[in-house]
Amino acid sequence: MGLDQDVREQVSAAVGDGIVVDEVHITPAGKRRVARITVERPVADLVGDTPVEPLTLDEIADVTRVISDRLDASDVLGSQPYTLEVSTPGTDRPLTEPVHFRRTVGRLVEITGTDGQQHTGRVLATTRDGVDLHVKGTKKKPPHTEHLPFAEITKGVAQVEFTRPQTTSADAGETEA
Repeated sequence: MGLDQDVREQVSAAVGDGIVVDEVHITPAGKRRVARITVERPVADLVGDTPVEPLTLDEIADVTRVISDRLDASDVLGSQPYTLEVSTPGTDRPLTEPVHFRRTVGRLVEITGTDGQQHTGRVLATTRDGVDLHVKGTKKKPPHTEHLPFAEITKGVAQVEFTRPQTTSADAGETEA
């Protein structure tokens, strides 16, 4: 077992069930090490149409203290000094697993299919086998919903939006400004 996995086990035990440890990377940095740990809120079910709330800054601060205390109390990193960086996955994280798409419900995503075709739309829901997107209309095609099976997705990326429209319950994907 490697150092990253040893640290993951220590950290996961410390944070408990309320936080998911997504990634752990320990890298040398001169006489120190840098421990980069990415955490997220757990997803109860991969199928759904409600957004998964991201962790707040206060929650990340609390988790950072818990992780720091556990690493300081254990000898997993040895006596070498380290710098701890705890964060959530960035907006540039590729969407490669069903849970990643579940976390993007309500967000605008760009998906590349196995056929090379690009699909851009707002994630309405995830199902057992794929993702439902609301695609804006064009002059040639009205707004519509597309279902993309996970097996036919090669790449997905959440788009950065500074102001995200609010979804109305009556419009199944139509948005208001």
